[in-house]
Amino acid sequence: MKRVLLFLLVAFTSVHCNKDDDENQSEIDDEIILKYIADNDLDAEHIGDGLYFVDEITGNGPNPSPSNSVRVAYRGYFTDGQVFDESDSDGIVFGLNQVIRGWTLGIPYFKQGGRGKLLIPSALAYGSTPRAGIPANSVLIFDIHLINIL
Repeated sequence: MKRVLLFLLVAFTSVHCNKDDDENQSEIDDEIILKYIADNDLDAEHIGDGLYFVDEITGNGPNPSPSNSVRVAYRGYFTDGQVFDESDSDGIVFGLNQVIRGWTLGIPYFKQGGRGKLLIPSALAYGSTPRAGIPANSVLIFDIHLINIL
């Protein structure tokens, strides 16, 4: 019985600590994003969950829904400007339900033909799991051109 109680106590403490870690990382990410916005004099809209949207050129078409497939040209970089990924100007096609959560939530704010930025906290990107060329807990910035909704 003591082993079961000890296991439950350790499990509860682990879950509680992970929640605290997530909350701390969320606060850190928000500070990083707000500093980036201020340093770059951006007119950014907070759209929820720590995600920010910058509308640079409003498109004239419809907005996609999170279940649409889209063609997007993009450049992804860190707040220091280091690029980690980018498409060519023709863009790539993907379903919005097949990408990081920051894109699924953020790209529907663009109208077809629109251009802007998404400032994505780590929890809506890759979180504490490092990816090739992307360290754990990285805030990601994307320049987005929503070419077409398919």
